[in-house]
Amino acid sequence: MPTDTPATPAPRRALVLVGRGRYEDPWHDGAATAGVLQPLLATDGWDVRVHGTFPGLLAEDGLVATTLGRPDLLVVAAGSGRVDPAFDGDDAAWAGFHAALAGLVADGVPLLVLHAGANAFHDAPGWSGLVGGRWVDGTSWHPPIGPARFDVADDGHPVTAGLEGVEAFDERYCDLVVDPGSRVLLTTRHEGRDHPVVWVAPGPGRVLYDALGHDVRSWESPSRRALVRRAVAWLAGAGA
Repeated sequence: MPTDTPATPAPRRALVLVGRGRYEDPWHDGAATAGVLQPLLATDGWDVRVHGTFPGLLAEDGLVATTLGRPDLLVVAAGSGRVDPAFDGDDAAWAGFHAALAGLVADGVPLLVLHAGANAFHDAPGWSGLVGGRWVDGTSWHPPIGPARFDVADDGHPVTAGLEGVEAFDERYCDLVVDPGSRVLLTTRHEGRDHPVVWVAPGPGRVLYDALGHDVRSWESPSRRALVRRAVAWLAGAGA
């Protein structure tokens, strides 16, 4: 007598947005970041798609909707680049992109923002509120890149429970302006002060900012990779 074979669940879909044009800065190699992030997430069963930022990318009839559909995870690896309108559009041309991105998060799609993403999307007034903080020119800064230590500030969260800090060759962002409602998970210590570098945004939705990952040398660290895998697992619904 024939038996029904359980359907194989579809892989979870992750959309990694790499900055280009007005969101591509000269200090960070977003493509290289995506190149190490893609296999890392694939190990945990994610179908990872990488796209550069384009004004119509997230439109209802755009490339993502027609090829990927609604993602199960958004990752932003972008920064600040050229903003002259003749290059790739003025603020109005990008308004739909930002509305669509915020709409996906409001609709329950979790968001992971990496490193320079705290200094991206200046033309989207709601971005810093969504992320729970921002890099502010003239206030935020970092000492020279090198071997760095990042300490657990809150071991009661699923992302950091049992994590014994992170060590990596990386930049240490200092004096980021963090929303008082954000839950700080990791800090870095410089000249006697602790600076928040990883936090969970106030919401709505699951949003996590991770200031690590200046270049691929950061991703060579097992503890750094473990942090990202923990963050993605929580964003996808694991833990409280």
